[in-house]
Amino acid sequence: MARPTKTLTEEQVKEVQTLAQILSIVQIADYFGVARNTFYKMMERDVRIDEQYKRGKARAIGSVAQGLLQKARDGDTVSQIFYLKTQAGWRETHGVDHTTKGEAMKSKEIDFSKLSKGAVQELVDLMDSEVEP
Repeated sequence: MARPTKTLTEEQVKEVQTLAQILSIVQIADYFGVARNTFYKMMERDVRIDEQYKRGKARAIGSVAQGLLQKARDGDTVSQIFYLKTQAGWRETHGVDHTTKGEAMKSKEIDFSKLSKGAVQELVDLMDSEVEP
């Protein structure tokens, strides 16, 4: 004997939109007391459930995006960076140039034992000054 098909009442179908603004599909399925797969099947059978879910998600995303955009316009740097990365394709890159004037760098060993202590100290000081901001 087959299990009875799960359905939502008219009121529950309308409630999906509100729930979708704050809950995942798994949480909505739990709310209605059905398994996630069952809820997906319900969405496939009843296009109204799917539409209500999508409408609810879109409203929530629109609301949050509007708030983010307002914060970015108000000068919030983090919001500006996030917006530009997600909407304008900006990205952070940390490139390393492994060439010198277009040619591959050649590894060269230096015998520091032939340098005077003063010369070694000058090199160390020079390297430290280039590393510090």
